[in-house]
Amino acid sequence: MLYTIAVVMIILWLLGLVTSNTMGGFIHILLIIAIVMVLLRIIG
Repeated sequence: MLYTIAVVMIILWLLGLVTSNTMGGFIHILLIIAIVMVLLRIIG
């Protein structure tokens, strides 16, 4: 479940980069959260 959410967040981040969304910092926060979720999944 966490892995799926992390993948969705990474996809949203990539779409934000491609479309040059004006949300700026929020997109990078999504990426950081996604990476943390993946790391927690690997460690756990």
